[in-house]
Amino acid sequence: MPDGQASSVELDLPFHVRVRLGLRHVPNWLQLIRFGLVGASGYVLNLVVYTVCVHGLSIDYRVSATLAFLVALANNFWWNRHWTFKAGDGHAGFQAMRFVVVSLLAFGLNLLVLTALVDWIGLAKVPAQALAVLAATPANFLGNRLWTFR
Repeated sequence: MPDGQASSVELDLPFHVRVRLGLRHVPNWLQLIRFGLVGASGYVLNLVVYTVCVHGLSIDYRVSATLAFLVALANNFWWNRHWTFKAGDGHAGFQAMRFVVVSLLAFGLNLLVLTALVDWIGLAKVPAQALAVLAATPANFLGNRLWTFR
């Protein structure tokens, strides 16, 4: 069985047993590390694009967040597909559609946190974006691990 894929016997086990088995499976931890490295590259790319748009081009912070999201999305899809989840043999269009759905849901959470931090708390825009992206990362990983590249 390829790394990260469960057999039908394992899927019949209670959820808490599957979680415990998953936590003991070293390839899952290596995959999480790869996801983190890809995410870190997307995170840096996101913040660079966001900063240039907000401060260099004077674009509204929500529009800037959207532009930064799109650039990071393309970067992260390619790296996650080919390196993190090694899913290059799957249908790229199908995976891309799922990746975009998961990423849009995570981006919705990102925008909610960003808006709250900037408009309600008064945090500076770039640190707020840095925190908002971090807040959405766990949902993004789980969605991609369990649905996009399963």
